[in-house]
Amino acid sequence: MIPLRKKALLLQLFAVLLVLTGCGDEKILERLGFIHTAGYELVPAENSDEPDRLRVTIAVPKADPEGKIKRETMTAVVATSKEAKIEFSRQTELSLVSGQLRNTLFGAALARKGIGEHIDTFVRDPAISQRMKITVVNGNVQHLLTRRYAEHPRPGQYVDRMLDKEAEAMMIPNVTLYDFTRDYYDDGIDAVAPIIREKGKDITIDGIALFQGDRYVARIDPDDSLIFAILRRNFKRGEMSINLNSLGYGKEKLLFSSMVSSRKIKVNRGENGGLSVQIRMLVKGSVLEYVGDLKIGEEEDRHKLEKRIAEYLTSNAQKMIDAMQRHKADSIGIGKHVRNSMSYAEWKSTNWDELYPNIEVKCSTEVVIKHFGKFM
Repeated sequence: MIPLRKKALLLQLFAVLLVLTGCGDEKILERLGFIHTAGYELVPAENSDEPDRLRVTIAVPKADPEGKIKRETMTAVVATSKEAKIEFSRQTELSLVSGQLRNTLFGAALARKGIGEHIDTFVRDPAISQRMKITVVNGNVQHLLTRRYAEHPRPGQYVDRMLDKEAEAMMIPNVTLYDFTRDYYDDGIDAVAPIIREKGKDITIDGIALFQGDRYVARIDPDDSLIFAILRRNFKRGEMSINLNSLGYGKEKLLFSSMVSSRKIKVNRGENGGLSVQIRMLVKGSVLEYVGDLKIGEEEDRHKLEKRIAEYLTSNAQKMIDAMQRHKADSIGIGKHVRNSMSYAEWKSTNWDELYPNIEVKCSTEVVIKHFGKFM
């Protein structure tokens, strides 16, 4: 039986040991540098016998004594991303941590070469959030992150907010580390990422990057991004400007808003075992602006316009699918539906990368105009 006094002494000693144990992990907030944005781009070797190098740029928000948030940017040309962390530590008095990393930017040349090893490094680092965004930059990553944009916040914050806003409007996919990794390792779909670039005094969305494995192989133009969204998933919010001139309907234009879309992918098997895929899209929306000869207040003309919009969407979606097949980029996940239509053993014996470009994929669209204004 331990006396009460000795019990109290043992408890005090235990408490002291706990405090001392935690001293090794002590981190003082003022001495930490929270990396907000990181950029990676390829630096070609000057000599063909030498390997290419990696230029890494990071943006670290920093509070001054007056409480204002400034930015500190650092750049290092290194062989690996881990080497960059050591180099950055030599350039600052702060202890750099990755727990607040919001966005990682990859230069287009590096993305074309492949970013798999960088994605693997991020996934293995427990400090990096799965919600960190993956973005491709068409241009100089270092210049984009170090430049001052007079009419906008700090570059890292500017990019982060713009990506959130455009993803909410369905103009680009919201691609986090989790999303990219999930599609990268899945054998029935390929990853995608938004593309940004500098334009004058601003940063702008420059389309959607399509990956084949870990390599950036093709690009969706910003004007076609909503059609890509219709093909890739169901959504309940979107707006697009449609020019029907390309279909031979003169100077007919309209703004299709409050769009709601759903799509179904059906896999068919022929008598000889060959595969074909049918993508059916249903799009509903409101016509907020219309320039043309039809009187959409009249039901007959409104149905004509619905068919013309459907023709426009089908034509552009088919071109997009054909381009994806040429580049072997299954960006809308047709392979997942094919996989679900067969046994596990049959799927594992199928070389999807070789089969995908050769199967027949056909698109069809139904359009419903829900609202068309009060005065016609």
